[in-house]
Amino acid sequence: MTNDRKTGRRTRFLGYGACALAGCLWGTGFYFGRLALNEMSVEYMVLYRFLFACLGILPVIFLNRVRLTGSEIRLLLISASLGIPIQFLIQFHGLALTTVSHASLMVGSMPVLLAAAATLFGGERLDRLGWLALAGSTIGVALIVLGGHRGPATHGQPSLVGDLLVVGSLCTSLAWILLSKKLMLTHSPSVVTAYTILAGTVMLVAWILGPRLVNSWLPNHSQPVPFLYVSRLAWAALAASGLLCTATTTLLWNWGIHHVPASRAGVFLNIEPALGSWLGVELLGEHLGPHAWAGGALILAAAVVLTSRGHEPSAVLE
Repeated sequence: MTNDRKTGRRTRFLGYGACALAGCLWGTGFYFGRLALNEMSVEYMVLYRFLFACLGILPVIFLNRVRLTGSEIRLLLISASLGIPIQFLIQFHGLALTTVSHASLMVGSMPVLLAAAATLFGGERLDRLGWLALAGSTIGVALIVLGGHRGPATHGQPSLVGDLLVVGSLCTSLAWILLSKKLMLTHSPSVVTAYTILAGTVMLVAWILGPRLVNSWLPNHSQPVPFLYVSRLAWAALAASGLLCTATTTLLWNWGIHHVPASRAGVFLNIEPALGSWLGVELLGEHLGPHAWAGGALILAAAVVLTSRGHEPSAVLE
């Protein structure tokens, strides 16, 4: 019995550690994305990120061959389109128009949005304190957005359009999460995640490279595909965002929440906005105004209240 308790404690410790590491790696995603965006467009940055992510999840696919029904394939394709091409292109177009610190604080509202979605669409109930947390998070998002720059977007400055695009991408992410949960009823989370990333990457390739292949026989005055002249720093950022911030994080998170209560593990999601905003301020020289600090505090406080009180913000994030 003593050995069983020691094993159980060690497993819980490793589970919490996996969730904490996933939260830290997620927190670096916008920072690495900003480094790559200095040398290429949003479309190619997202494409390269997920090509690297596919390298990370291929072992999962090879070791877990599954057969999907026709309805499951349709659900997977819809989920993949929402979760990868649509969500990430919107999100990083928003990042291109705002700052890493602003975008990271916006992502902090995700646990609260998940709780609201579970209440509206999943039959779960949100008590009075939960609704107050939701209202506080909404006010926090509004403070950050309204505190942004309202004129034309300039590099290194937050903008209203950029902040709103990041919020819009979170709403798309919610739809992806709710659809993925249906697939996870019959298949393991790691398998669903791996096949979703693979299908979404194929869609990205078709969306971004397809028109170039079709129109290759026409005079093309567009810029060449960024490859040969991309710096080592940008390639390192792309590899880190794909292998670490996408593939590794999802596998760590899914393993972690299978060994610890998901409601408690959800607290580690709050590492992402805190670390992301810190990286933006400390390493990129960004500035957070008083509205952003107040809004970020409200978002993080609301997320901690919800995730530490038994609600399950489960699902795979970016």
